[in-house]
This record gives sequence, structure tokens and C-alpha cells, in this order.
Amino acid sequence: MTVSTLDLALVEEATKKSGLIWVRGAGADRALWHAWVDGAAHVVGDGPGEQPFPGLADGAAAEVTVRSKDKGGRLVAWTATVRELAPRGEEWQAAVAELKGKRLNAPDSEAMTERWARECRLLRLEPESVRSDLPDGSLAAAPLGSPATTRRAVPAALPKLLLKRKKAARG
Repeated sequence: MTVSTLDLALVEEATKKSGLIWVRGAGADRALWHAWVDGAAHVVGDGPGEQPFPGLADGAAAEVTVRSKDKGGRLVAWTATVRELAPRGEEWQAAVAELKGKRLNAPDSEAMTERWARECRLLRLEPESVRSDLPDGSLAAAPLGSPATTRRAVPAALPKLLLKRKKAARG
């Protein structure tokens, strides 16, 4: 299935401007930082100190949701084909050049690309189709039950009681 030029332009523009994309593979949803290079989103991870992306495998499909950077709402959702890039190849080098500039707080900024080549996976998420049936709801999962409670307001009389105790202790 091919993506129309207009749909691809929408996916590209939204994905480039978004700091994170939500990706659902065979595993759980993940918010991933990325770079848009040569018509696809690229993500690096699955290594020590990098973002995990379980469930994303070479040749598999993934659902990508792009959110607005300023408002946080969904802009576009698209289906991607996942392709793992071989370390140090031409495509890998181009993607890593972009990703390197977007990696914040790297512990080893000088040797980061070598570490990525040795210990991480670089995935290319190529748009296959754009979803036109975006849901109206938030899709947020309900919080799990917990015995924890929210702190309640201080009773109005408490400051007076505490002040009396201080006076009594002094006098």
C-alpha cells in the first residue's frame, strides 16, 4: 500500500515538529524520541541507557501516533513498516547524524555513535498508510487502584490550637 503525496506531507510535517511519537508494536505503547530522515521516522534504543522499544521487530508493523508539540493532542496516526538498519551502513550513518543532535543528556556524547553501533538497534519506521478514523476519546488508561490518598486541607482551627500549645509550653 502506498501513501498519497498529501498524506505523506502531513505525516512528515507533523512528525518532524513533534518531539515524541507514540509507537505501538507487538508490545506496549511507547513514547519515543526520533528523527525524520529520508521519508521515515528513525528511533535508536534497546541498549544500555537508551529508550526501550519491546515489540518492534524488523519487518513487523507498528502504529504511530503523532502529537502536537505545544498542545499535546493527536495530529495524525499512521501505520509503519519497521526495518532495522545495519550498523555503519549508509542509511544508518545518515540517520545517526540526525539522531545524535537530538539525543539529550548522553553520558558519552563523543563515543555515542560507536556505542549505538555496538549495543543498540536503529529502526526505520516507514509510513504505509494514514489512519483517517481517529477516536474522539483520550485513549488514556484508567489509573490502577491504590490505597494512597490525596492530602486533605488543614482544618481551620488547627493553627489556633498549635499556637495555644506553644504559649502553654513557654509559660
